[in-house]
Amino acid sequence: MSITILLSFFFFTGFVVLYTWARVKNEKNDSKDGYFLGGRSLTGGLIASSLILTNLSATSFVGMSALSYKGNMSVMGYEVASGITLVIIALFLVPRYLKQGITTIPDFLESRYDLSVKQFVTVLFLLSYIINLLPNTLYAGAMVIGGIFDVEAMLGIDRFQSVLLISSIIGFLGLFYAIYGGLKAVVIADTLNGVGLIVGGLMIPIFGLIVLGDGSFVDGFTVISTNAAEKLQAVGASDDPNVPFSTMFTGLLLVNLYYWGTDQAIIQRALGAKNLKEGQKGVILAGAIKVITPLF
Repeated sequence: MSITILLSFFFFTGFVVLYTWARVKNEKNDSKDGYFLGGRSLTGGLIASSLILTNLSATSFVGMSALSYKGNMSVMGYEVASGITLVIIALFLVPRYLKQGITTIPDFLESRYDLSVKQFVTVLFLLSYIINLLPNTLYAGAMVIGGIFDVEAMLGIDRFQSVLLISSIIGFLGLFYAIYGGLKAVVIADTLNGVGLIVGGLMIPIFGLIVLGDGSFVDGFTVISTNAAEKLQAVGASDDPNVPFSTMFTGLLLVNLYYWGTDQAIIQRALGAKNLKEGQKGVILAGAIKVITPLF
């Protein structure tokens, strides 16, 4: 393991921690809006960054990269569909949510239906996070960090122990700063991490093509386009194993509307907007960023 990698990791992580703490140490989280919605003071840039970082994780990098390597670039359909969906949500859902002044999506459902619907959906969301979302995210993150720092060799443990240790540390750290600082701390940390994600993510394909081309970015791209042109196919055929193009306007669009428009962990960022303009701006900006995420 390179000492440069280790030092750069701790430097950037430490910077995020210290900057976030400095920004939120005087915040008063003694109200529901202050704690869960950042005092309804979030600007468009903060909302966009937090939306992207909440959506993207090691699961995205590992899973989508593997699908692209195994198949082709049609998997980018998920990202493009997200961009379209976020524009729809900004125009039609965000105004309604902010007008009602809700804190959670179950609150919105209670106002439309009744308390029993709110309770049912709340339990459903919690089970979805516990069973489906969090285990996959923690596992993928543990695999990535374990691979970068070679934790198994460094500590003399097997893979299961490495995954258990790293995922536990990630989980407790995330739990601590989310509980301590509320949504405002999460959003600020997401914004800083978002800059690192975009810059670092864009550098990966650039350096990869330079290595493939023996020092030349252009030669590297030529190698791929000549010897594996099918990998660059972005429009999925009807029998495409990843994302057939027709699904962009059917099932994939509906799934994205559910995810971006009703998932509490996602839409909570927009609910914390200081006003409708900033909320819509943040959601639309996140959609624009999603369209270019296949580049990294």
